[in-house]
Amino acid sequence: MLARMSSEPEQQIGVGSPDAFQRLWTPHRMAYIQGENKPSGPGAGDGCPFCTIPAKSDEDGLVIARGERVYAVLNLYPYNGGHLMVVPFRHVADYTGLTGEETAELADYTKRAMEALRAASGAQGFNIGMNQGEVAGAGIAAHLHQHIVPRWGGDTNFMPVVGHTKVLPQLLADTRRMLAEKWPSGV
Repeated sequence: MLARMSSEPEQQIGVGSPDAFQRLWTPHRMAYIQGENKPSGPGAGDGCPFCTIPAKSDEDGLVIARGERVYAVLNLYPYNGGHLMVVPFRHVADYTGLTGEETAELADYTKRAMEALRAASGAQGFNIGMNQGEVAGAGIAAHLHQHIVPRWGGDTNFMPVVGHTKVLPQLLADTRRMLAEKWPSGV
């Protein structure tokens, strides 16, 4: 039970009492929070979404490009418009578990993702990285994935800061198509 804020017996914090916060209810995020579609174990056959995406069409899987060892895919829960990930086809959890060829292609696809995002949307900067292990914040720790998040001057404006709301200007399917069209070919 929540602590009382006043002498009224039924009034509780956050339950109808003003607290200066506006709330945007997003019940669809509960599936992500509760781990829906997360792998149930360490193996590729344990429901890993990064293992099932390659079997889908590019449109259905939101795949932007496929290489020999890795692929680029849009994030279903983007931090910013155009947020994508580079993922090895092989089910491997740790960066040190990648082969030399996988590491090289992951790096190459990261560079291509940056080029595609600059060409398609004029991205001015990037946050690039991976969370290794659940304690480090990995949403799907069993399958390595590198995030590429495009950034623009002023993209952290009043909406997320004051309104606690993230505005994405485009449907994921449209973003996927735009980035796939701008994806640079290999050298």
